[in-house]
Amino acid sequence: MVSFEQLQASIEYQCRTNLNLYDSPSCTRLATQAAAGRHLRVLSLPENPAAVEVCLCEDDYPGWLLLQEINELEPAVTPYQAIALSTAEISTRLPGVISFTQWAMQQPNYYLWGGTVGPNYDCSGLIQAAFASVGIWLPRDAYQQEAFTQSIAIEELQPGDLVFFGSDQKATHVGLYLGEQSYIHSSGKEMGRNGIGIDRLSEQGDEITQSYYRQLRCCGRVVKCYKPHGRG
Repeated sequence: MVSFEQLQASIEYQCRTNLNLYDSPSCTRLATQAAAGRHLRVLSLPENPAAVEVCLCEDDYPGWLLLQEINELEPAVTPYQAIALSTAEISTRLPGVISFTQWAMQQPNYYLWGGTVGPNYDCSGLIQAAFASVGIWLPRDAYQQEAFTQSIAIEELQPGDLVFFGSDQKATHVGLYLGEQSYIHSSGKEMGRNGIGIDRLSEQGDEITQSYYRQLRCCGRVVKCYKPHGRG
């Protein structure tokens, strides 16, 4: 356990339990979640804060941690070190990624903006958690995941690849391709799903399926693990 007085910006901490991270010091909007065991660094130590600015080590994702949850941190015994996996090694782990999403879909769930630890996920949170479950780290957000993956044509899609949706300017949604023109994703209530479901990557289907297909941007393949900035 760590108190505010003990916090240091120069050392790495681990989460003792699942923690919420917010997108501002007001802590009114969830940005992401840190599962127990994840590593983070403290970025700033303002006087008399209500929250502390931190950055998760595995994906370089910033956020704010409520001050009363500081005691759920402990100094990391060893710093986080990204594992290098070959493209072939990643390929052998993709069935586990798919199994994670299908298992998650069977749990009672709803769409949660910022959700990454379950049972409630946002779109990119589900994808990140699924890959992390087999030891593959991806960036946090859909547009970051799009930039991180190897671009492929829709005709080249294989199970375990990612499909990205959004506008011409930016990817705002991501799903995991299952094969046979189907993909699994966590989508919001405004899209009629409010949780994890399977849709077809096709012009055919219900209104929700068609709506997503019209927003299809590109497809990507995971060929490497994310390496945090400044790490060897």
